[in-house]
Parts: sequence; structure tokens; C-alpha cells
Amino acid sequence: MAQPDQLVLRDVHVPAAPPWWPPAPGWWIVLAAVFAAALVLLAWSHRRRKRLQAWQKLFDEACALPLASAQVAAMSELLRRAARKVDPHADTLEGEAWLRFLDGDASRKKPRSDFTEGAGRRLLDGGYRRDVDENQLAIVKSVARTRFLELMAGQR
Repeated sequence: MAQPDQLVLRDVHVPAAPPWWPPAPGWWIVLAAVFAAALVLLAWSHRRRKRLQAWQKLFDEACALPLASAQVAAMSELLRRAARKVDPHADTLEGEAWLRFLDGDASRKKPRSDFTEGAGRRLLDGGYRRDVDENQLAIVKSVARTRFLELMAGQR
């Protein structure tokens, strides 16, 4: 037997680190899950954008009438149809209650008053007027279009 002072000792050899490619099967699963989630989000976003474009087209085509009073009546009808998506009884509201509904929740950070105090009041009687000012019609159309899209998206 050799004496301890005569033994040749060698340092501990650590095995080489595993290569980074190809990744372990778990990383393939994570990559597939991230890819699938990205595809689902992309499809959802595309579908949402297409729906919004379809609603915009519906509103614009319905309001492309020659008479201003007919345009206001068409806007009012579309808003009532859209309101049923949010509240099934909203289309039966009349007068100030209807305008308050169109303004939306008063609990918002910045409550809207476009319909109760603004140009949106024209929806109450604009469909029955013989003449409607073109400037007011443009403002009402803008406000009504914005609210129509909000209601169709399900926002109160």
C-alpha cells in the first residue's frame, strides 16, 4: 500500500453543461402554449375589429338618407336596437329617461351629458322636424355613432 504522501490526487471533474439546443420537452410545450395564446389573441382582435367595422358600416348606411329628419330617425332607431343589447327594457324608455340612458352611467369618472344637455337632444324631436340644421346634424351623428358603437360593444 502506498503512503498517503505518495498518492496522486486529482481535482474533481465536473461533467460538461448540457447543450442549449435542442431544448427539453417542457420548453417545447411552453413555446407551443405561448404560440397558441398569441394566435387566439390575434384571432380575437381580428374578429373584434371586423365586428366594429361592420357596425360602423351599418350605422353609416342607415344614416345615408337624403332628408336630415330621416337621418335623425334612423339614428334613433339604431340606438334603440343597440340599447336592447345592454338592457332589454331600454328601448321602451321615452323622453328624458331615454336621453339619460344614452348618456350612460352617472357613476363614471367623467359623466357624459351629450344627450341630456348637448346636441343629442335632437333625437327627441329631430325625426319629426321639417328642417334640421346641417351643423347640428353632423354633431348628433358623431355623438350617436360613438354611443351606438359603445352599446353594441356592451358598454353601459
